[in-house]
Amino acid sequence: MIYNKVALIGLGLIASSIFWSAKRGGLVGQVSGYARSAATRDTARRIGLCDVVCDTAADAVADADLVILCVPVGAMGAVAEEIRPFLKPGAVISDVGSVKKAVIEAVQPHIPEGAHFIPAHPLAGTEHSGPESGFAELFDNRWCLLVPVEGSDPAKVAELRAFWEALGANVEEMDAEHHDLVLAVTSHTPHLIAYTMVGVADDLRRVTDSEVIKYSAAGFRDFTRIAASDPTMWRDVFMTNKEATLEILGRFTEELFALQRAIRTGDGDLLFDYFTRTRAIRRGIIDAGQDTDAPNFGRAAGRK
Repeated sequence: MIYNKVALIGLGLIASSIFWSAKRGGLVGQVSGYARSAATRDTARRIGLCDVVCDTAADAVADADLVILCVPVGAMGAVAEEIRPFLKPGAVISDVGSVKKAVIEAVQPHIPEGAHFIPAHPLAGTEHSGPESGFAELFDNRWCLLVPVEGSDPAKVAELRAFWEALGANVEEMDAEHHDLVLAVTSHTPHLIAYTMVGVADDLRRVTDSEVIKYSAAGFRDFTRIAASDPTMWRDVFMTNKEATLEILGRFTEELFALQRAIRTGDGDLLFDYFTRTRAIRRGIIDAGQDTDAPNFGRAAGRK
């Protein structure tokens, strides 16, 4: 057992998966949970998510050794302020947000003396959201990035690292600015492009009487899977990671113009070389165990 009590604030996909994975490994004595929505709390109670589901965040964090903020990044500062008076002395406060610099700026002022703020980001998820979408295997062989702030207690960081490793994740440490740039490349900009492509297809659908949807090929289906992700979470991501996302979008636009020029001028050699290089990156992801080349993303029928 790594922690006697863990509190999960927000009960969506990530929090739900943390609970099921922690219970699978016997890592925690008790897990309390809180969600702002009464309907979400009722659902959590119905499916047995958390040992106790509380009606206030204050009750959830009472006596917790580890508090994990699993709310959209735009809400984390307000939640941190709300729970501050009720935190146990020496408690560790962490999060699962996919932006780190803005989260640190919003949360750190509300961390009381003696508590330990250690931001984190598990690089795992699906297009599904809500308490019923979680499963114990979500973090297996995925990465979790820890982003310790200045003055973080090495022993507490090591303890949180052990927790995430026991949940099945590979763990590395990274500074906040570098994290946000890396995620702008690997997650944020791809999601924005997917949302854009699906929006373009929606415009075409009105012209072609549903043919874009009816005759979707695998490439478009992949875009729609990504674009099905939680809108609140992604709105907050782009509002809080502006600089890095805009930098990568600028680079993307330059690459897109180069490909447009190659297509327009019939430069098949450039296109072939470009596609060969990018295919190697995809193969590298599979070789690293971060995805599968099996059909349908390797999912069994009905798997979330």
